[in-house]
Amino acid sequence: IEMKNVAEEKFVPAANIVSIDALALVRFGLRAADDPRMVNTVRVIDSLLKIETPDGPCWHRYNHDGYGEHADGSPFDGTGVGRAWPLLTGERAHYELAAGREEEARRLMHAMEAFSSDGGMIPEQIWDSPDIPERALFFGRPSGSGMPLVWAHAEYIKLLRSIRERKVFDLPPTPAQRYLVEKKRAAFDSWRFTDRIHSLAESKGLRIEVLAPATLHWSNDNWQTAHDTKTRDTKLGVHVVDLPADQLHGGGELVFTFYWPEADRWEGRDFDIEL
Repeated sequence: IEMKNVAEEKFVPAANIVSIDALALVRFGLRAADDPRMVNTVRVIDSLLKIETPDGPCWHRYNHDGYGEHADGSPFDGTGVGRAWPLLTGERAHYELAAGREEEARRLMHAMEAFSSDGGMIPEQIWDSPDIPERALFFGRPSGSGMPLVWAHAEYIKLLRSIRERKVFDLPPTPAQRYLVEKKRAAFDSWRFTDRIHSLAESKGLRIEVLAPATLHWSNDNWQTAHDTKTRDTKLGVHVVDLPADQLHGGGELVFTFYWPEADRWEGRDFDIEL
C-alpha cells in the first residue's frame, strides 16, 4: 500500500499496517466486544498505536502515519510524523462501554476532556513527544493541528449520551440483532483473485467473485466430471458464482478455471481449494 505524507518507505506491505478502525466492527454491531478476534486485535492496536499521557491514553490512527509535525516540532508540510488523536480515545471509550467496562469508558471520557485547550476545544491531535517549549508543544497537550476538530466534539457528545444510557446509543439494531443476538454466519466463503482461499469448511459453500462476466469451469472429482456455471452480475461491478455446500463436498478438492466471454479467452490456469 502506498503511504501518504511520508518521505521514505512509501510502499508498505498491507500485512504490516495496523489501524484502529477495526473497533468499528463492534461499534456497528458486526462483532461482539469479547470476540477473541477483537480482543486479540485490540492487543495489537495497543502495542503499536497507544501512548500513555499524564491524563490518560491516546491512540495513533495507524503505524507509518506521516500526518503531523516533524520530530523537531516544525509544522507538517506534506510529510511529518503521525500524532495521537483524542477522537480515537472517544472511539475506544465506546468499545470499552460495549465490553461492559463502564468505569474505563468514563476514564477515557475524562482523558478526552483533559486533552482539550484552555477554552475547551478538542484538537485534531495532541503532542506525543517530549516538550518543545519554544514551539509551544507540550506532551499530552494540543499540537499545532486543527482545533477545534468538530468530528471529535461530536464523538465526545455521543460518548456522554452513551455513558448516561450505559450502552452505545448509536449501535445499529439490525446488525446487532443478526450477528450478536442471532449469531448468524455466512453460508459462503469467498474466493477472489486478490484473496485466494485454499480450503473450505465442510459446512460452507463457495462464492467466487470476479470483476468481469465469466463462465466458471469446475470439478470436484478430479475432472471425471465437469460443470460450467455462468457468473451473476450484482450490478455493483462484481460478478459472482455461488456453489452451495451440498454441490461441493464429498470430494477431496475443487479445481476450477475461467472462460472470459468478453475477451473470448480461457484463463489458462487452474485453481484449487481443499474441501
